[in-house]
Order: sequence, then structure tokens, then C-alpha cells
Amino acid sequence: MKADPMLREVKVEDAIGLVLAHDLTRIIPGEFKGRLFRKGHQISEEDIPALLSIGKEHIYVLELAEGYLHEDEAALRLASAVRGTNTERTEPHEGKVTLKSAIHGLAKIDKAFVDEVNGIGRIVMSTIRTNTVVKPGQALAGTRVIPLVIEEEPVARVERLAAQRRSGQALTAGSLEPLSGGPADAAGTPLPAELVAVKPFRSLRVGLITTGSEVFKGRIEDKFGPVVRAKVEALGSKVIDQRFTPDDMDAIVTEIRHFIGLGADLILVTGGMSVDPDDRTPGAIARAGARIVSYGTPMLPGSMLMMAYIGSVPVMGLPGCVMHDPYTSFDVLLPRICAGEEIFREDITEMGYGGLLGC
Repeated sequence: MKADPMLREVKVEDAIGLVLAHDLTRIIPGEFKGRLFRKGHQISEEDIPALLSIGKEHIYVLELAEGYLHEDEAALRLASAVRGTNTERTEPHEGKVTLKSAIHGLAKIDKAFVDEVNGIGRIVMSTIRTNTVVKPGQALAGTRVIPLVIEEEPVARVERLAAQRRSGQALTAGSLEPLSGGPADAAGTPLPAELVAVKPFRSLRVGLITTGSEVFKGRIEDKFGPVVRAKVEALGSKVIDQRFTPDDMDAIVTEIRHFIGLGADLILVTGGMSVDPDDRTPGAIARAGARIVSYGTPMLPGSMLMMAYIGSVPVMGLPGCVMHDPYTSFDVLLPRICAGEEIFREDITEMGYGGLLGC
């Protein structure tokens, strides 16, 4: 059965007392675009001139058959199926429902799931990119269906897929299989997946070490500190101290261990990251006992960044571009660390695609 017969066309002059089947939008170029009448509005005689003014000489009256959904109900069910932690859901507007962030945090979007849903046909799930820093009220995802009326089955299929995904199954090549490489407990059992959610930032105690004999000896002013402090504080964390060292490996190691002793949650070592003879930072991080995840990233700017760990404490060697480029590999990784995520080699590798931003 086709959906079209469920819509009965009526001339607006004959529509008095009838109920609109969908929202009607009014557009005044450069001034206004919004809803003139809401779905479910009962047409009155006074509404006729307004309807005619937006070019509506006919309206649809909806008579839903069993097994079909109106676009508003479909959009609501789609949004509810994927809604995760720290999100808010809007009411339908012109057939669309929006999921928004309830907090300042890191957006987590399951791209494989979104791709699967959009491959079904006549269903739209549009999202921001995963790992985007979001503010309260910022849109995360929008859901809708293309026709005014759609069969219930495609929407129910999304609901089933969402339930399966949350139970710890992954989507691969259009089918579900056991989740591999996703979040798991200590025993390796897959944890429930979030489809559209926001992770809160933790308040980290950050140790900042600025290397360079030219800064240490007062020949030039430190430019790294203010930039790094601003980025850290923007995510709700705090630099507990900034220490300065010359280009001396032992001195840098001493300061790294100083911050480990203070219980810092994150240690940032700025400068000295190139291959010049006086650049000692990478070697010092390794000598301090760090496990190196990566020295270098496939992202420009920020290719010389080092990602390492001493125990569970992240240690990052920051290249000079962090001082002057507004968005570098540091800005990609810092929010994830502040959200409590561990960075793996695979995360670094993935930064190359779409990572050519400058240099």
C-alpha cells in the first residue's frame, strides 16, 4: 500500500474546521523563516488569507493507515533511539527533531551507526563530527524522514539496530557482529555503546614545563605559557605550576619527575621537539620512563607532537606551532584527554585523514 492515498487534498476555502497534516512554513527573504501553522492546527476562516499569502491554495488532510507514521512521530522515534548521555531532545519542527548537548563536553558520535542508518533510505540522520567540543545547547544530531508519511518498519529497524549496538555489537559492512576494539570492562566484555552522547570534561591538574635556554636565560619572553594555559582552562582544567628548564635532558627529566611526584594528571612539555641538536624534549620524556605512543602525528600543523604515558599520566611534547597556529594536533588530543580517554596509536594514525590544515 502506498502512503499517498492517506493524504486527502482539500482547497483552503473548503478546509475550515479541518486539521493540518504537517507544519507550514513562511519565508520572507532576509527577514524571517519559520513555522506559520503547526501540524494539528485547526483551520479557521481567518487563516485563509495567510495560507493564500504563502502560496497554499490546497492543504493535505492526513488519514493514517495502520503501519504508517507521520514524519513528526518518525523523527521523534529516531531521535529517541540514538539519544545518549548528557543530551536534550527538541520537539518536532517542520518534521525534524534535534538532539542538543546538555553540557560543555566532548561529543561522541557513532559514525558506523550513522552510516548504517543513512543507508536504509528515506531516513535522515545528520550529525556533527565525533570528538567535537560542544557547549550546552549546541546541536549534535538532527533526525527526520523524507516523506510526510513513512512505513513504520524502517524506523523500527533503526530502533532495533540501536538496541543491538548498545548491547555491545558493532556494525560492519551493513551487518552486526561482536564489538571489537570498543569500550570493554576489565574482563574484556563489551560495554554498552553510546550513539549520540556527550562526555563531560574532568578538571585536570596540569604540570607545564617550558624548555629552551633562550627562555630560561631571559633572552626572549615565554610565549608558550599563556597559550597553553588558555587552552587548558577553556576545558575546565588548571595549570598548577609552570617550570622552566634549559635545553638540558637531565633538567627536563627532573621537572617531569617533579610533577609526577606532585600527582599531576597531565604533563605538558613545550618546545625542543624538532631534530636540532639542542632539542632534548623527546629524549627526556623517554628517559623519564615514559611509554611512547607516538613521536609525530600525520597532521599539519602539529606533526612533531609526542604522545606518551608515565603509568596512567599522559605526557605530551608540544611543538612550536602550538604557540601561533589556532588549531593543531594538540587541540585534537587535549579535549579527549580532558574527557578521560586514553590515546592509542590508532587514534594518532586516524588524524591524517582531514588533518591537512596548514603548513
